[in-house]
Amino acid sequence: MVVENRLFEVRNISFDYGGEEIFSDISFSIEKGDVLCILGPNGTGKTTLIKCLNGLHDINSGEILINGENIKKLSFKQISKHIGYIPQAHVPSFPFKVFDVVLMGRAPYLNLTDSPKDEDKKIALDALKTLGIEDLKDKEYTNLSGGERQLVFLARVLCQKPDILILDEPTSHLDFGNQIRLLEIIDNLSKTGLSIIMSSHFPDHAFLSSTKVAIMKNRQFIDFGSPDDVVTEENLKKAYSIDVKLIELDGKRKVCVPMKTNLKLDF
Repeated sequence: MVVENRLFEVRNISFDYGGEEIFSDISFSIEKGDVLCILGPNGTGKTTLIKCLNGLHDINSGEILINGENIKKLSFKQISKHIGYIPQAHVPSFPFKVFDVVLMGRAPYLNLTDSPKDEDKKIALDALKTLGIEDLKDKEYTNLSGGERQLVFLARVLCQKPDILILDEPTSHLDFGNQIRLLEIIDNLSKTGLSIIMSSHFPDHAFLSSTKVAIMKNRQFIDFGSPDDVVTEENLKKAYSIDVKLIELDGKRKVCVPMKTNLKLDF
């Protein structure tokens, strides 16, 4: 049964590149405040799917709906008012001040000849405050650490005032501590009503911040649902082709422990 007017709904989408099928028959929906974590091994199509969800790639079949409206009918500027996107890597080219980088997030609301207004500057400052990085506002973006850049880029996206935030492996270039801090930020943002879709290589992350999980393998979702229902030893073995044990910590959350394969190599 199809439920109409979900905040974000994906209906049976597929994508191929140069005649090669990248993924097919993907369907899901998210509501306000949901955090969807997409898990799966390398090469299964997660990044390409992410780029289709925000309109960077045109799907070959199916529909992507934002508030019931087909994304193909929206301009890039209109999409940017609904969806904020952070790619896996963003290499800074110019030594802009952090505040100016964040202020660029207001671009969807400005014409080419417009200058940012006081309201836009306030929104940029509020985004920095929300992430606890107001003290970085006068520093050069190129001189920041990887973790700081990630937060600045997130602040810029928050300036768009999106309904949905899409993150492609947001923790992949962060150290252990900053991974957890970013997941806590994602959890807090979802509590304000922001809906979030993120891909990850770490099944543990699904238990830390997600309300929904999808596991992608062989160009399709092999399961979709709540973290407890989807992140199981059986599904993880099916996805990653290794044995994984789930351990519960103090009855609060689960962690995933990969087991050695005892693979023998001949040199």
